[in-house]
Amino acid sequence: MAYNVAILGASGYTGVELVRLLSAHPEVRIVRVTSRQYAGRPVAEVFPSLKGFCDLDFTDPGVGEIAADAQVALTALPHRAAMAVIPDLLGAGMKVVDLSADYRLRDEAVYREWYQDHTSPELLDEAVYGLVELFREDIRKARLVANPGCYPTSVALGLAPLLKSGLVDVDRLIIDSKSGTSGAGRSAKVDTLFCEVNESFRAYGVPRHRHTPEIEQTLSWLAGRPVRVNFTPHLLPVSRGILSTIYADLVPDMDQGSLEEIYRDFYRGETFVRVTGAQLPGIAQVTGSNFCDIGCVADPRTGRVIIVSVIDNLIKGAAGQAIQNLNLMLGLDEDCGLGAAAVWP
Repeated sequence: MAYNVAILGASGYTGVELVRLLSAHPEVRIVRVTSRQYAGRPVAEVFPSLKGFCDLDFTDPGVGEIAADAQVALTALPHRAAMAVIPDLLGAGMKVVDLSADYRLRDEAVYREWYQDHTSPELLDEAVYGLVELFREDIRKARLVANPGCYPTSVALGLAPLLKSGLVDVDRLIIDSKSGTSGAGRSAKVDTLFCEVNESFRAYGVPRHRHTPEIEQTLSWLAGRPVRVNFTPHLLPVSRGILSTIYADLVPDMDQGSLEEIYRDFYRGETFVRVTGAQLPGIAQVTGSNFCDIGCVADPRTGRVIIVSVIDNLIKGAAGQAIQNLNLMLGLDEDCGLGAAAVWP
């Protein structure tokens, strides 16, 4: 029996990626795709790449109509718009995977500081943070999962083995991340126009990028104590992909073989995390896939470790990870519908 799924906010880059991936999912049937902007128009007319894969029209229904058709909602809505509808979806008996930031931060005051006032703070403690490799069993039992942000996914997976083992100095973490322009969304913005981005490379959101508290929250969970980081994101002149370079002081020093063994042991059996060791990965080797590839190099001269973590920001950093969460919530195989290799070249 196929599960009926609604995708709310399906006309953004993440939303259309959800449609693309779920249209080939063997256990799921998309029954609603919503968009206020394109309501009444066929999905395949707005996105010709989906012709023959999705024959639905965009609609702008109420919660009652959505709940009558679907058992699960994937909300790819902007911040604030998501929390305006999610309590009603849950109240109608639906399960929800939310791809906004509205339920990622557990502390209402922190959310208010970095975003805005929260209209359903009573759900913050219930929402399960959907980083599957770290919180798998909690996700299986959840009715509301907060899908992680793209930068925080790459960073947390890159650092998890060392933080859980207490092998790095958590007071001296430096994170340098680069993202393709699709991470800024589909709405027109001067800073992401072709002529602004092409043949250029720049930092942004310094020193207060909105993913900083989410990164610190997850790293604090892993370390078992409060963690603060220096996080600097950059905009790459490419469509998709994230590469995070992470610098940490090792406690104590270790050789390359021991470092790689820690990573391989931690991620043994994980379908979507591949440890590359000293062969540092690039974004092209994960493009179009749900993989996170992690390289790590011990530097005996400085006593530091350099970690390079790469993901496709629209898949492992958004839609693919949401489908991992969906699969777990429905009792399906975690990799169902996500088995494709990266696109190369």
